[in-house]
Amino acid sequence: MEDQNAPATKGDLNEAVAQLRSETKGDLNEAVAQLRFETKGDLNEAVAQLRSEMKGDLNEAVAQLRSEMSHGYNDIVERLSDSETKLLGAFYSFAQSNQKRMVEVEGNEAALRSRVGTIESRLLEVEKRLNMPPAA
Repeated sequence: MEDQNAPATKGDLNEAVAQLRSETKGDLNEAVAQLRFETKGDLNEAVAQLRSEMKGDLNEAVAQLRSEMSHGYNDIVERLSDSETKLLGAFYSFAQSNQKRMVEVEGNEAALRSRVGTIESRLLEVEKRLNMPPAA
């Protein structure tokens, strides 16, 4: 048996270094594999959380956009209705003034017909006095 207190030889040292390298390499490979697994798991978890947050933000943005579009649509409908009301009011005003003009024109026409009828009657009386037959 060898004495443990005896000085180590170069071969012993090389053997110890090789064994240490082998053990360290195995531990290092195991740590890297575990780190990769943990990192991949963490990455998947972070991606899932980010997707969930982005989906929530996107749903919120879509809801807000729908609300704004609905508000804009309602504003347009209201303005169109107001414009329609104003146009109908303008047409009714025009129709009323046009109706008044037509009544006035018809009244003037009736007055003119009456005056022409009076003139024709007077002319007929004059022709009768002068014994002139009416011209056709």
